[in-house]
Amino acid sequence: MNAGRKIVVVGAGPAGVAAALAAKQQDVAADVVLLSEESQEPYEKPPLSKAVLTGKAMPHDAPIAGPKGVAASGVRLKLGTPVQAIDRAARAVMTDAGERIGYDALVLATGSINRMLPMFPAHQKGVYYLRTEGQARALKAHLHQGGSLLVIGGGLIGLEVAASAAELGVKTTVIEIAPRILARVCTADISELIHERHRIRGVDIRVGTAVSALRELPDGRLGVDIGGGDTITADLIVVGTGVAPDDRLAKAAGLATQDGIVVDDQGRTSDAAIFAAGDCTRFPGPHGPVRLENWRHAQEHGAIAGRNVAGGDVVYKVAPSFWSEQHDMYIQGVGWPVAQPSARIRRPLGAGAALLFELDGTRLAHALGINAQRDMAVVRRLIERGVPVDASELADAGKPLAAMLKAKV
Repeated sequence: MNAGRKIVVVGAGPAGVAAALAAKQQDVAADVVLLSEESQEPYEKPPLSKAVLTGKAMPHDAPIAGPKGVAASGVRLKLGTPVQAIDRAARAVMTDAGERIGYDALVLATGSINRMLPMFPAHQKGVYYLRTEGQARALKAHLHQGGSLLVIGGGLIGLEVAASAAELGVKTTVIEIAPRILARVCTADISELIHERHRIRGVDIRVGTAVSALRELPDGRLGVDIGGGDTITADLIVVGTGVAPDDRLAKAAGLATQDGIVVDDQGRTSDAAIFAAGDCTRFPGPHGPVRLENWRHAQEHGAIAGRNVAGGDVVYKVAPSFWSEQHDMYIQGVGWPVAQPSARIRRPLGAGAALLFELDGTRLAHALGINAQRDMAVVRRLIERGVPVDASELADAGKPLAAMLKAKV
């Protein structure tokens, strides 16, 4: 690449930071500029629903690029710089403040946005959505006053908030419209196990429950009407009903989008000068185009896009994974679930732990674990390497998983 090539990265979450750092590493002569909407050094989002809410940590305690920040790697960080539009013909982005920033190559790492429920507007007093440190601080202040909480949505974020609130002694109820919690990420028996752990900690989870109305009550609390004529009252409400890809900039610029910015296996969009990474993208998966919403994907996809935008030639291959901390549970998932696994195997572990495998023929396709971090680290390698496994050995806790890594592929 030519010296002084300018690479602009829009979005300072894990994908954007990883892209900027990887681009600078790939081409040290490049001028890499990272544009952030927020006013502080890029920080990790996972603690927002956990340690930040309970008061054990602050967002600035977990900077994505480490204590010295992105500038230590030679990346220029521009804070408080939302991007309004992309001028593809002129190869420039326009900021909300009217500044034009030119680029030779561009990375879009715009992430995702909360799915807003019209019945629960974000400006309504007592209603919260959780995405930024500002929202987390406001919710934390309200939670620490005690009272009662209603969480709309029994997914990962909703349940993490519920667990944090219960730890603070807040009376907590969760409403989920589906027949069970975590239907998108867990099998029925793992969902049931997690549901029971919440119940033991005092969280009231109601599945198969739809909301029909929100009302302000005379005493200042909120009333939510649900099926059967019942009403749940709460001092505050957190809505955690999933996210949507933030592909608005890309769409307005005429890039190919389909519930996310469409990219190839190197992170390149329909414009050869523009790459994209993370939650905002739809990329080639083993079973067709797919979109993922998790920290590890954002970080790894960002790094691939960053290397390639700076002249690299790397293909993105991933074994997707997620983790969630709820009460005393560290929940993990890794791999690509298959519609009809050839076998489902439960590996017996100690009290409070669980490990479930799904096979696709002789290969491990997907696994779920609770408090099984060491085993899950080995499972990831088994999946990534496509190692043939023996179902009976997976089911035998006496057979070390690490020994299976030595099998010939």
